[in-house]
Amino acid sequence: MDYSILFEAARPLWWVLPLIVLLGVLKSRWFKGMFGEAFVKLIARVRLPAEEYQGVHNVTLPTPDGTTQIDHVLVSRYGIFVIETKHMAGWIFGSERQAQWTQKLYRKSFKFQNPLRQNYKHVKALEALLDVPADTIHSLVVFSGSAVFKTKMPDNVTIGGGYVRYIKSFREPVLTQAQVEQVLEKITTGRLAPTRQTHRQHVKQLQARFESSSDRTCPKCGSAMVLRTTKRGANTGNRFWGCSAYPKCREVQDVA
Repeated sequence: MDYSILFEAARPLWWVLPLIVLLGVLKSRWFKGMFGEAFVKLIARVRLPAEEYQGVHNVTLPTPDGTTQIDHVLVSRYGIFVIETKHMAGWIFGSERQAQWTQKLYRKSFKFQNPLRQNYKHVKALEALLDVPADTIHSLVVFSGSAVFKTKMPDNVTIGGGYVRYIKSFREPVLTQAQVEQVLEKITTGRLAPTRQTHRQHVKQLQARFESSSDRTCPKCGSAMVLRTTKRGANTGNRFWGCSAYPKCREVQDVA
C-alpha cells in the first residue's frame, strides 16, 4: 500500500486538529474567566490613575472553611474596591436580594448564584485581614462579554468599563496614604502565593464543598439534584446542579 498517497490526501487537513483544540480552549470556563479578569485589569490600568489606585489581582485568602479567591482588589485613599468578574453572554435577570440570578441565552435559561452574595464572602475575608473600618470596603461586580441587563441592577453591578465610573464616584478620602500602604502590605503578606498549586488546591476545596452538598433536593419537585457539566454552547465547561428528574423537571442551580 502506498502510504504517501494517504499522507498527501490528509495534508490539506493538518490544521483541523489544532483548530478543534483552540476552539475547545476558547469555550472553556478557564479561558472565559481569564479573559474577563484580564479585561477588567486592562481597563483599570488605562482609566484609573496609577498614582491613586493600586491593584492586587488573583488574591487567594484563607477562610475558616478553606480558601476564597478574589479577582481584583483596588486600593485607594477613597476606599478599597473588591471586584468579582463575570464573563457571560445573553440576557441577565436579577436583583440585589435574589439568591439566584438568571442568564437567558437564546431559548435556554441558566441559574447562577447572585454574584453580590458571592462577593460578600470575599469582602468578609478581606475585612478579617485588614484593620480598617468596614465601610471603607466596597463590593463591585463587573460583567464582561456580551451580557445585557434586562432588569434594573444596583449601582455596584456594571457592564464592561462602567465600573470605573462607580469607583470614581467615591471622591471623599477615607484612608490616609500611610493606611493605603499598610493595606497593600497586609494583602501581599496575607494572601497565599499566586501559583498554579494554590489555584489547584482552591479548586479541590470547592469541589469538596460541592460534593458534600450532593444530598440537596430540587426545590420544584423534590427529586435529588445531580452535579453536571455543560457540554455545548457559550457555557461549555461550566458545572451546575441539575434535577435528576430531567426532562420532566428542568430546574438548575449554580454550583458556586
